[in-house]
Order: sequence, then structure tokens, then C-alpha cells
Amino acid sequence: MGEDEREEVFDFDSFHEKRTEELTELLDKRDMKQLRDRMEELNDYDVADFLAQIEDNRMPMVFRLLSKETAAAVFANFEAPEQERIINSITDSELSGIVEELYLDDAVDMLEEMPANVVKRVMRTARPDTRKLINEFLRYPDNSAGSIMTAEFVDLKKYMNVRESFARIRRIGEDKETIYVCFVISADRKLEGIVTVKDLLLADDDTVIEDLMETDIIYASTTEDQESVSEKFSNYDLMALPVVDNESRLVGIVTVDDIIDVMEQETTEDFEIMAGMTPSDKPYSRTSTVEMWKNRIPWLMFLMLSATFTSMILTSFESMLAVQAGLVAFIPMLMGTGGNSGAQASTAVIRSLSLGDTEPKDALKVMWKEWKVSLLCGISLAIINFIKMLILDGWLLKNDSVTILVAATVSLSIVFIVMFAKVVGCTLPILAEKIGVDPAVMANPLISTVTDAVSLLIYIYVAKLILHI
Repeated sequence: MGEDEREEVFDFDSFHEKRTEELTELLDKRDMKQLRDRMEELNDYDVADFLAQIEDNRMPMVFRLLSKETAAAVFANFEAPEQERIINSITDSELSGIVEELYLDDAVDMLEEMPANVVKRVMRTARPDTRKLINEFLRYPDNSAGSIMTAEFVDLKKYMNVRESFARIRRIGEDKETIYVCFVISADRKLEGIVTVKDLLLADDDTVIEDLMETDIIYASTTEDQESVSEKFSNYDLMALPVVDNESRLVGIVTVDDIIDVMEQETTEDFEIMAGMTPSDKPYSRTSTVEMWKNRIPWLMFLMLSATFTSMILTSFESMLAVQAGLVAFIPMLMGTGGNSGAQASTAVIRSLSLGDTEPKDALKVMWKEWKVSLLCGISLAIINFIKMLILDGWLLKNDSVTILVAATVSLSIVFIVMFAKVVGCTLPILAEKIGVDPAVMANPLISTVTDAVSLLIYIYVAKLILHI
């Protein structure tokens, strides 16, 4: 290859943008036949993304161009506002067709986001057997395995051979969410084993399923928390997880695409809690100003009022600080260092707890590790600060109040503050996990508030010890 020749790299974003422009041009030309044919060729998500960008009343009209199967798949990829918009623009017959084509878990997810009047209409148009299944799923607790599972799976019997199994998969597989993992059940629907299509393909036609199936089964119960389910997917590299009721009967499965949504939801919730906000089910773009205010003001008010302790400490030692006024200038730096140190420890421990890497029983081990880390960090920061104060503050900026003793006071305070902050930062999330509270609650805002007050006390008593004030 010559120097002037460059390897052409495929730019998906540019390709996607060009494709959207092509569809928009066909719509503007009113070439509906070509537009329909083009959309039928595309991925369902891309069609949904294109339709969501059509802001006027043409969006429902374009949606109705799609075939019944494609329309249901595209509908499942819409956000709640677009789904509601479509529902309000189609007939009961069209709505019934979409609901029957949707996978059950997608239908349940959709209904959980809809207003009551829309839910009533959807349930009215659904077939009796579909309506019964949806009602059963809606009764499961929020954020449980039962609430995110689907009832569309391939079930086999252990006495069937490979040839019979493939015949059944071909017969019922089209409407199932996955056919790559098949579940072996007994006559009373109790889960007995799991077999993959790979196992079937590599076996002889006359091989019996009982000889192929895996009996050491990883499963979830219907009431198990969805976060625990996501951990099982991560730990065991699963594509699908069976869900059983309290009598060990297989009632549904959770697939990897569903668990990705759960992971996104759980991570978003943890971020919001750690930032001092009440978690919201809605994305940022769909959350109103008033809702944001309601989510944020409780924590802000609590943190503002809790800062009263800091002001009380400052007031109590006001006369002492007046004697050595130069100490006051370093209070923000010390409080910030304490808050940052605690935030580092809490973030690391909260993440470790969420991944199952750490448990409450490991509290002493975690505290010992963080104490050693804090000692190294504290000493390093103290040395750098001591040099900085003498050279920058004392010599270059000619601040006469910065003496060797003052620099020693601030630097020694840093060591104790970092040690305290990191130990508290790792302990509070573990304590929260122990008592059944989300560890993310014990995150940056709360820990910073605690460390601010204690950092100030540490600083003042170190100053009294070294400076004799």
C-alpha cells in the first residue's frame, strides 16, 4: 500500500444519518410504496428511531404502512410517549393485532408505562388468554424476576430424541423469544434440565434429551430481585435464565436483552442516589421541571441543614481561630480533601457490593485495606502540602502567617482527615447493605457532610496540640 493510500474505515454514524435522510426524502416525496419497502428491509430499532424523529401527525400514518409483524417489533422499540401516540391513533383491531404479536414481557413493560385509560383500552382489545397472562405478570412485585420475564420459550420433554426436538422447535419456535436455549420440563411443568441448540446439532438424531440436558440448573424465583438476576447473568455468562414459582414449576424465562435493560436501570438508579437525588423511572428528557425539583430538593434540604453542625463548630472555636487567623484559609482545602477521600472509598465499595465482590461479612477486611490506603494517601498529601505551603504560600506569596508549625498543623491534619474519611467512606455503604438499605444512599453527599464536620474538629484539635492556642 502506498503512502497516499489509506484504509477506508466504515463510519456507522454517517451511514445511519444518510439512511435517515433517504427515508425522510421518500416521505417528503410521498413515495409511500418505496418508503414501506425500505423500512421493511431495515432493523426494527432503526425504523423506530426514524419514526420517533417525525414530529408531526405523519408518524402514525407512516407506522401503519408496516406489516403486522414488523409493526409489532418496531412498536416494542418505541419509548412510552411514542407508544401512547401510536395507540391513540390506531383502531381497536389494529391495536389487538399489535398486542398479540408482542412478546409478553414487552407488552407488560408497555402497560406499566401507560396511563390508566390507555391500559384499559389495551386490555379490552387483547384476547382473553393474553389478557389473563398479562394480569398474572402485572401481579408480580416491581423489579422482580417475575415482572421482567417472558412466557415465550421452547419447552421439551426428556424422553424426546434430537429429531423430535428439532421438529418441535420448528413448529413452535417462530413465536418464542429465543430458541437457542431450550428448557426440559416434566408433565407437571417442573424444570428438569436445560439443553442448547448447539448440543442438539452436535448430537445424533436418535440421542435422547435426557442424555444431553444439563441438570445443574441456574434459575431464579418469580419474587427474586432483578438485581440478583442480573448478577447471575454476569457470573454465569447466561443467554437465558429460567424462572420458577414456589413449586419449582417453570413459568417464564429472562433473556439477555431484558437483563441489559435492568443493568442500565439499576446503574442509573445508583448514580441518581449517589448524586443525592430520588431515583426516577423516566429519562432526563421526559422528566418535567417540577418532577426534577421534587426529586432533588429533599436531599439538598437535608444536606443544607446538616451543614449547620459545621457552622456550630466554627462558632464554638471562633475565638481560638481569631488568634491564629491564618488557619482559616486552609479550612476549605481540608474539608474538600476529606470529602474527596470519602467519596473515593465509598464509590469503590458501593461498586464492589453491587458486583457481589464484597459482602457485609468482609467489613473488617475492607476497613483494614482502606486504612492502609488512607495512610499512604494521607502521608503523600501531607508531604506535598507541607512543601507547597512553605514554598508557595510562605516564600513566593510572602504570607507571614504560614510558619513551619502552621504548615505542620495543616499537613498532620490531612493525614488524620484522610484516614477518617476513607474508613467512614467504606464503612457506611457496608452498614447500609447489612441493614437492607441501598448502599448508594451512603454516597458522596452524605459522606461529605459527615467528613466536613469531623475534618474541622480534627483540624482544630491538631492546631491546639501543635500551636498551643
